[in-house]
Amino acid sequence: MNPLSLITFLISLLHVLLSSATAAGYNATDIIFLDCGATSNTTSQDGRNWEADSHSKYSPFNDPNASFSSDASHQHPSVPKILYRSALIIRSKFTFNFPVLPGPKFLRLYFYPGTYSGLDAATSSFSVTANGYTLLNNFSASLTAPPMGSFIKEYVVTVWNSQMLNVTFTPSPDSFAFINAIEIVSMPSVLYLRGSEMPLVPAEVGRFFTLDNTTALETMYRLNVGGKQIENKDDTGMYRTWRQDENYLVDSEWVTVLNISDSPIKYTPDTPEYTAPKEVYTTCRLMTSDPQVNWESNMTWIFTVDAEFYYLVRLHFCEVLSSITRPNQVVFNIFINNQLAEEQVDVFSIADGSGIPIHKDYIFLSGQGAKAKELWLELHPDLSSKASYCNAFLNGLEIFKLNRNGAGPNPNPTASPQSPELLPGSLQREEK
Repeated sequence: MNPLSLITFLISLLHVLLSSATAAGYNATDIIFLDCGATSNTTSQDGRNWEADSHSKYSPFNDPNASFSSDASHQHPSVPKILYRSALIIRSKFTFNFPVLPGPKFLRLYFYPGTYSGLDAATSSFSVTANGYTLLNNFSASLTAPPMGSFIKEYVVTVWNSQMLNVTFTPSPDSFAFINAIEIVSMPSVLYLRGSEMPLVPAEVGRFFTLDNTTALETMYRLNVGGKQIENKDDTGMYRTWRQDENYLVDSEWVTVLNISDSPIKYTPDTPEYTAPKEVYTTCRLMTSDPQVNWESNMTWIFTVDAEFYYLVRLHFCEVLSSITRPNQVVFNIFINNQLAEEQVDVFSIADGSGIPIHKDYIFLSGQGAKAKELWLELHPDLSSKASYCNAFLNGLEIFKLNRNGAGPNPNPTASPQSPELLPGSLQREEK
């Protein structure tokens, strides 16, 4: 073997070894952690190192008078000091230019609506765009934030060849914008935007929605059903947080929690290891042991959404009960807002065994009016299949809002406060 061939062989071998060593998750090709307004680099509570942004290399083309750095005059004790102590205050149109590789990226925007240099964020209103997508429009962070709290807005935006990820903040007239931190993390190209046809709800023959990388997503909810919160550092390399589902579950007294932490999970090419952490698939909620009670009820979650938007609803399943050893033992139907999404779901049969995770994707269009601002997810045993057990279960879920030609409203300030997680907002594609 000549030296060049030997070097090529060794590089290929190293690549295979590295791929095997990191198979449990995903190695991001782009990672940017920017602490906006900070004068020195910081380390957040999860151990990540954040770059100071007082003289950012990512915003070289802006008017020097367009922005300034400031610390919050007061910070609620519940708000972490790192990332939320300082902010970049933006007085006119301001763009960050992030050099990244082509492909879909997580873009996370961190906000704490405090008071900065005498400017009260309660009076702030602004818009945010990223590569032609309007992510926020006339946005009020103070109306979106939980009481006295901070929050994160998470998006999925695709960067094309010869592009940078350009994130632009534009204050509304006679107002200002602000941002506490920006996070960018790449993801596998087929994690969510697969370019495949997904079933539309209600389920009818021939009704599909093609979701590809020309669509931007906003994360609304990401839940570890029946399990504990999974922190971003324990995700599969993309720093996603999987929250508990208790705040959204209806009639929890009729639902059982199952936790089999030592159950082996066998990932597949259709559901690779980066899809969700193992902890998502080893915990679940299922119905009671009483078949009569189960037949007369549903397992139900209710979520707040914006009206007149398309949503991607991804449900995670994995059969881990030792008593389930063959098909047609647990079969159930899935409903979204009382409309059939899919009938006769047999996870064991679909996965071809136990301990094998799968996920099911559905596209749902919310309607108009007050009722349209709720998304109901219901699972109900399927009687027609004559399954061995009258039951249903769910391991995890993710809900994303898809872009459209329009903008979602700011939350109603008189409405009940939501959990301090990734909250509804607005998302649209700019017209060309």
